[in-house]
Amino acid sequence: MSSIGLPELIIVLMISMSAVVIMWPAGRICRRAGYSPWLGVLSVIPIANVLLLWFIALAEWPSARAARQP
Repeated sequence: MSSIGLPELIIVLMISMSAVVIMWPAGRICRRAGYSPWLGVLSVIPIANVLLLWFIALAEWPSARAARQP
C-alpha cells in the first residue's frame, strides 16, 4: 500500500467542496419550507436526492400551513 499523494488529496477536496455546494442550498430550501435543514444531506445521495425533490415538491409545507392559520 502506498500513501495518499497530492492527486488523491485534490480529488477528495473537490468531492467534498462539491458536496457542500450542493447540500447548503438544499438545506436552506428545506429550512424555508419548514423542514429540518439536515434533509439537505439527502441531496448528495444518488436515489435519495430525487426522492427529496419529490417530497419537497408534493408535501404540504409546515411554513405554508402556519401562515394560513389565523
